[in-house]
Amino acid sequence: LVVVIIIAILAAIAIPMYLSQRQKGWEADAKSNLRNAAVAQESHYVDNSTYTTDEADLAVEGFNRSANVTVNYEAGDSADIATSYCMDAVHDSGGGTFNLDSDSGEPQDGAC
Repeated sequence: LVVVIIIAILAAIAIPMYLSQRQKGWEADAKSNLRNAAVAQESHYVDNSTYTTDEADLAVEGFNRSANVTVNYEAGDSADIATSYCMDAVHDSGGGTFNLDSDSGEPQDGAC
């Protein structure tokens, strides 16, 4: 009986820690996708003088989105030339939504 109680106490400590670490991993995956997409956006801008909202254009620049992350792309237009962008990402399994725009350069909490 004592062994069962000790195992239950250890499980009560370990399970919440495991769930927290799992969510941090999902959030890190979403942030990593945003950073990689930003590099592809800048590369696309150098080649085409405009940002893009098409993931296929970013794939040409080397961006490969993780299968479990949803990324939304927005581009600010000025005379048919996108001079800025904002992207947001969330992992399909959970975690927060993060955004990255052409001005910040670092993922932040929330959507665009």
